[in-house]
Amino acid sequence: MSREVYWADADILLRFLTGEPEEMAVRSERLLQRAKNGEILLKVHSVVVAETVWVLQSFYGHSKEDIAGVLVPLLTEHGLKTEGANVIVRALESMAENNVDFADALLAESARSRGEGVASFDEDFRKLDVDLHEPDQ
Repeated sequence: MSREVYWADADILLRFLTGEPEEMAVRSERLLQRAKNGEILLKVHSVVVAETVWVLQSFYGHSKEDIAGVLVPLLTEHGLKTEGANVIVRALESMAENNVDFADALLAESARSRGEGVASFDEDFRKLDVDLHEPDQ
């Protein structure tokens, strides 16, 4: 018998991480526990990670270091299947280490993992040690 498969929305991760509102946090925790126990397969898309990072930063005021510190274990140790997990984990760590936006870190890690570069005017990519191509004037 195959397991049920669900894609987790950012609100599941956010309720679990913030504990707010309490009733939804408890329900999210139960869902994540079911995934950890192997009862269901809970998948996480990179867009959901990006939304979670953004809400934790903009609404809750958490630092990039704190966000990486809670998301990396959640995405790797709670029975979740995160699409492109290695790239996302490296991007979260790079975001915290280099003080850059998660989207930039994710783009840089995605490019680097494929041996490719990034086309951008954003100087933050220089911090990310990726082949940066600035379009000619």
